[in-house]
Amino acid sequence: ETAMDPTDRPQLVEHVNKSLTLTCNDVRWIPSSARFALVGQNARGTGALQVYALSHGNVELQMESEKQHGFKCCTFAASSLEDRHLATGDFDGRMSIWNLEHPALPVYSVKAHSKMINGIDGCGGLNIGYGAPEIVTCSRDGSVKVWDPRQRDEPVASLEPKDESVARDCWSVCFGNSFNSTERVVVAAYDNGDIKMYDLKTNTIRWETNVKNGICGIEMDRKDIEMNKLVLTTLESQFRVFDLRTYHPKEGYASSVHKAHKSTVWCVRHLPQNRDIWATTGGNGSVDLWKYSYPAQRSVKDAEGIAQGVMGEVTQLQHKVLSTQPVSSFDWSPDKQGLCVMGAYDQSVRVCVATKLHMV
Repeated sequence: ETAMDPTDRPQLVEHVNKSLTLTCNDVRWIPSSARFALVGQNARGTGALQVYALSHGNVELQMESEKQHGFKCCTFAASSLEDRHLATGDFDGRMSIWNLEHPALPVYSVKAHSKMINGIDGCGGLNIGYGAPEIVTCSRDGSVKVWDPRQRDEPVASLEPKDESVARDCWSVCFGNSFNSTERVVVAAYDNGDIKMYDLKTNTIRWETNVKNGICGIEMDRKDIEMNKLVLTTLESQFRVFDLRTYHPKEGYASSVHKAHKSTVWCVRHLPQNRDIWATTGGNGSVDLWKYSYPAQRSVKDAEGIAQGVMGEVTQLQHKVLSTQPVSSFDWSPDKQGLCVMGAYDQSVRVCVATKLHMV
């Protein structure tokens, strides 16, 4: 594999850097628009919900709403494209769904967990994939719960520790394998490096392992295909890529470990237009772009004739330091390739453009 010519490499160009008067914990593009939603916490501990629009090389605040409890995470992924409702998880353990045109009261709200919600993901919305719209939340109380926004109060599935007093903090969660109307899995990741893959169709734990480091971010390369790749980001400047196509009874899934950011790797986001390119964000204020190249054969037979996965190559396309503080949230635009927004703990939100992604 020859190194890329530096002039052909994708560049990450900062387009707008907007100072905030609050701490931004998560940020998401509003589908089919040049706007993004931002959630976080005001200085006095209340929740902040904001919408910004790109306009003439700047961003304009279009909507602002203050709520009782700070917000930790948000997603549009369970909403229809017509509604574009934002689901949020807050510091009080409440999951709410908001109509951003009328944010005074949530259109759905449930006390999902006894402690703060760390992570949220959605599936079955935005005309992507199959099956019912569902939202998954994970919490400091150690539990993972799946919600159907059409069903009040009770989760459709719940993965709970036997004893909350010794429960591990569940840091991140994602959906995947939703390639028809019945298949769907949730992958939950914990502060001690545990990973659990929960099959929603059979209601069983399909796979579990431990990566020996707290897992800050987790994402499948696509939710609406047969499980392909899973990337998870951890403490101690590492991320790990799993190939989920071939499961070996002894060795499990093939994986590779990579060093990045010289500090905690906070989150991972795959490019919507190309599932083999992704971004990771770091505690040192940097954003890295990566590319996966598949091996000639994705699986080989072992001595007993059982298929075992083979990892491909992970290449760094770009490393760019944008902030002095951790870049804690990141989102690619689903509509314009390379357009991205990120929130950092220097109390700012940045809109950037990654160029030449179609050339790698």
